[in-house]
Amino acid sequence: MIHKLIAVTAWTLLAFIAYATISPIQARPTLFASPSFERLAAFTVLGALFCSAYPRHIVLVCLIVLGSAVLLELAQLLTPDRHGRIPDAIIKMTGGALGIVAGRAMLYFQQASRWFQN
Repeated sequence: MIHKLIAVTAWTLLAFIAYATISPIQARPTLFASPSFERLAAFTVLGALFCSAYPRHIVLVCLIVLGSAVLLELAQLLTPDRHGRIPDAIIKMTGGALGIVAGRAMLYFQQASRWFQN
């Protein structure tokens, strides 16, 4: 059951990130951090969630997380008040990659601890 909850959370976060990325600038939710940190943190969490939700499908996880970073930046070029930038895409992809690596590490250590308990 927790596995399905993680998957739903991952897809919901991706939908929220898409909304925040493509919505008009005045409707964009903000935190008290710099936009670069927000991008990095959001995609780090997204990468970790997708990695936890689909642990046996790492290629698919990379395509979804890293691909969505690029596609969302490109989608900003279609909106009149937003601008897609290569440095923003790189920050998002870096966060996604960090999240995927962290997610894989968590899964590895979780499996290792089970192995030592048996």
